[in-house]
Amino acid sequence: MGKDIKKILLHACCATCAGYPYEILSENHKVTIFYFNPNIYPEDEYKKRLSDIKKFTKEYDANLITGKYDCKSWENYVSGLEKEPEGGRRCEKCFYFRLQKTIVVAKSNGFDCFASTMSISPHKNFELINRIGKDLERQYGISYLESNFKKKDGFRKTVEISKKHNFYRQSYCGCKYSIK
Repeated sequence: MGKDIKKILLHACCATCAGYPYEILSENHKVTIFYFNPNIYPEDEYKKRLSDIKKFTKEYDANLITGKYDCKSWENYVSGLEKEPEGGRRCEKCFYFRLQKTIVVAKSNGFDCFASTMSISPHKNFELINRIGKDLERQYGISYLESNFKKKDGFRKTVEISKKHNFYRQSYCGCKYSIK
């Protein structure tokens, strides 16, 4: 690996969201996908997304680290915010929960930096995600790569990649409170 290439741990919620960010980051980084999404409900949905992220990493010859599925811990963490609207305080806590685990895994496995695919979604607040990432960077001492992967048609491009590879596209964010 070249001197300028950094090892990055990329949190991914699903294969569809991983496509374009992975391609962009792979230009200058050695990317490992981190699948940690205890917010996903029901467990069958989690398993569908996990199956596709495994397919993704195989097709892209990418490394994968899978976090533990523990929906109960996530539910306890966001307890009291069940009625919050999408994009509200529950989502903020959810972003923090998943990004904090990502940075802990990045630090313990010798990564240079970390990022998340979550900013690819037109429904996610990339500024909030980046603020959380930078706060965690200050706490843990591992660089967070700020991103807005939806810019420059990123969302459209990731959907095209998803269709090309026949990745599963879900109809909701993932938690039981976002099912509509």
